[in-house]
Amino acid sequence: MRNTLSFFALPAAWICGVRVDSLNEDKCVVRVKHRWINQNPFKSLFWAVQGMAAEMAGGLLLMNKINKSGQSIAMLLVGSSSVFTKKATGKILFTYDQGEDLDKLIIDAVTTKLPQTITIKTKGANEKGDVVSEFSFDWSIKLRSKR
Repeated sequence: MRNTLSFFALPAAWICGVRVDSLNEDKCVVRVKHRWINQNPFKSLFWAVQGMAAEMAGGLLLMNKINKSGQSIAMLLVGSSSVFTKKATGKILFTYDQGEDLDKLIIDAVTTKLPQTITIKTKGANEKGDVVSEFSFDWSIKLRSKR
């Protein structure tokens, strides 16, 4: 899902300025810039906007890998947690770069035909490279049964 598609698929994220910065086989970077529309009362990036960007970084890479596998696999977010370490202002980049873990997850789901889970961890860093937040998302995937 690139930025034009996100307007239709995830309009709240699009309105808040969440955009895919880069996407390849093993890494996805999502950016969001602190603006009036996405700030909290403390003049920093609202935590939920950070969460949307962080979830997109890992979830989009997982979704792309599932699509490329050619298998009918369902994915579901089953849990999340976060830690905020610094005021988020300026441009924040959320990165997930463990695509090889997703390849193994998909292979295991197809081979065993059993649900598989993974924790995808993303970090948000400001323009200086300082980490402002860290998110963990628990995803479950399952091979869909053929009817």
